[in-house]
Amino acid sequence: MDNRKTILDVKDLQTTFFTDSGEIPAVDHVSFHVKEGEVLGIVGESGCGKSVTSLSIMGLVPNPPGKIVGGEIVFDGQNLIGVSERKMRQVRGNDIAMIFQEPMTSLNPLFTIGNQMVEAILIHEKKWSKKQAQERAIEMLKLVGLARAEDLMKEYPHQLSGGMRQRVMIAMALVCDPKVLIADEPTTALDVTIQAQILKLMKDLNVRLNTAVLLITHDLGVVAETCERVIVMYSGQIIEEAPVKTIFESPKHPYTKGLIQSVPDMRYKKDRLYSIAGNVPIPGSIKKGCRFAARCEFAFDRCLQENPELYETSDVQKTRCFLYDENEVGANDDKAVVES
Repeated sequence: MDNRKTILDVKDLQTTFFTDSGEIPAVDHVSFHVKEGEVLGIVGESGCGKSVTSLSIMGLVPNPPGKIVGGEIVFDGQNLIGVSERKMRQVRGNDIAMIFQEPMTSLNPLFTIGNQMVEAILIHEKKWSKKQAQERAIEMLKLVGLARAEDLMKEYPHQLSGGMRQRVMIAMALVCDPKVLIADEPTTALDVTIQAQILKLMKDLNVRLNTAVLLITHDLGVVAETCERVIVMYSGQIIEEAPVKTIFESPKHPYTKGLIQSVPDMRYKKDRLYSIAGNVPIPGSIKKGCRFAARCEFAFDRCLQENPELYETSDVQKTRCFLYDENEVGANDDKAVVES
């Protein structure tokens, strides 16, 4: 039994974008929690709502056109939705930090690494001197494996390699000892060797500092290597949740099964790599029914009319699929199967 304290609790989160084409529910009734020191993975294709979920937690959804229209984001006992921007600045970067996808666009090209790190420290540690902040910045750069930290403080982002910039971003995120670290596809655009180093670094820091990590990715290999639990998202909703081992050994949702089958396996030679039929729906385009129905080989009439809830398929696993509704078990043979 996991007795760790829940540090972040997202309850029924709804984030909507109001556009000329109508309302787009980018995050639709999403609920999950993260415990102290836990690494939770959020997996899904582009456009499924992973990044918007993280931006909602950080209070960074651009408004307009985006707005959190419902739910709660409870951090350390306090609901962050509706708090003032001044309060969010105290939380953001200090208690909850984020590593963005592309470090080159996240770091300011006009300022040195040292200037940016020192500024981040002094914003939250107002009693510190500039010298103390510089010493802390150098300490964090060394912690993330950058050997010549003192020299890097004087350099600009364009003078660093992609892997070095990503390590700087991790150092900046951890410089105030946050309780939760959100990593939004932190290995995007990095070669596989640097990817492995960054993931190992994050895992080591998670163990050493007991920082909870919310890892957002589309890479199941990263999830298997790094996470304890996994949330699978599709079209703005959570469609499956389970421990990593359970997800890989016994996936329930047809979409999760398709994702796992799509991973190349060098042990077996196949004529053609498996792919899920169809395309991800445009956000907000499906008004009723299961959002995966058009691509699902098991879909039947009810799937086109109703949106399934998250059914508990075991003590540790939840799945959004009518195949696991007790009222449907054994009855699906009589249903009309929808063509993909």
